[in-house]
Amino acid sequence: MFENLAEVKRRYEEITGQLSDPEVITDQARYRKLSKEHNDLTPIVAAYDRYCSVEHEMEDQRQILEDPNEDPELKAMAHQETPALRKRLEDLGEELRHLLVPKDPLDNSDIVLEIRAGTGGEEASLFAADLYRMYMRYAERHGWRTELLSASYSDTGGFKEVIMGVEGNEVYRRLKFEGGVHRVQRVPQTETQGRIHTSAATVAVLAEAEEIEVDIHPQDLRIDVFRSSGPGGQSVNTTDSAVRITHLPTGIVVQSQDEKSQHKNKSKALKVLRARLYDRMLEEQHSKEAAQRRSMVGSGDRSERIRTYNFPQGRVTDHRIGLTLYKLEQVMLGDLDDVVDALLEADQTARLQAG
Repeated sequence: MFENLAEVKRRYEEITGQLSDPEVITDQARYRKLSKEHNDLTPIVAAYDRYCSVEHEMEDQRQILEDPNEDPELKAMAHQETPALRKRLEDLGEELRHLLVPKDPLDNSDIVLEIRAGTGGEEASLFAADLYRMYMRYAERHGWRTELLSASYSDTGGFKEVIMGVEGNEVYRRLKFEGGVHRVQRVPQTETQGRIHTSAATVAVLAEAEEIEVDIHPQDLRIDVFRSSGPGGQSVNTTDSAVRITHLPTGIVVQSQDEKSQHKNKSKALKVLRARLYDRMLEEQHSKEAAQRRSMVGSGDRSERIRTYNFPQGRVTDHRIGLTLYKLEQVMLGDLDDVVDALLEADQTARLQAG
């Protein structure tokens, strides 16, 4: 596993020198690319240096123990310290194994997050709104920026569909496992006999694409404008500012109606379209490579039931990793890190085993 680490360190030192080169500094694109590579290699090189240091210590102790002329007291000390050094070396080896697992190149991407009400009628639309607020609060906790891109309201104030953009550090990495069917079990407000109902909402997490990654030709688009409507079909705009865009080659349809400006709605709809086309492109590319695109902990299939929110028991269960937490209220308030961290750890473990 460690045969290439010396080469990694050599590359790290080479980049360190290049980053102080005036010619590189003036070339912003090259400087950014080298800085990212430098940042990616820094924790690996630091762990490798610590590993080599402990290895040298162990070699010194071995020489002391094998030298027949060495002082007995020094030998006793070396004998006593060796187990701790061996354990430290094992821990550093494990740390390096984790650091050397190939990272998902999309991990630092911003995302488009889509939530759609599923089975369960109005209760499902209310649950979709609860999930939207949960992700909004989670984003706030991490200092991420959110933007409502599109919303289709139900008569009870929930969402038939809501789409949001999330921007920030490692957004895709921490939310990429949220895609799938989320199920809720609770007593609806409209239920007079106190019976528990089961409803569902579907979440899709799409890495946001740069314009250079997805080329959209104007002739491939049909753009329709219409009057915006709010909850219950009420008009929220007296002008035709809402925008619906159809991508003719794929049949993908997106729309935005939450801004009063037609230009802003068109911009938001194009952002969603670009993310969906990028998602489709990645799926096709990775299926050709016969590699799983999203994760080892789940198929990434949006029809897969991934999590249940049981309100009577105050319980959240993630079915992919068998995790159950009795902190439903905190989770709905955006305290998702326990779930997210467990999913990331399970994925890391699976990747190590596969590698």
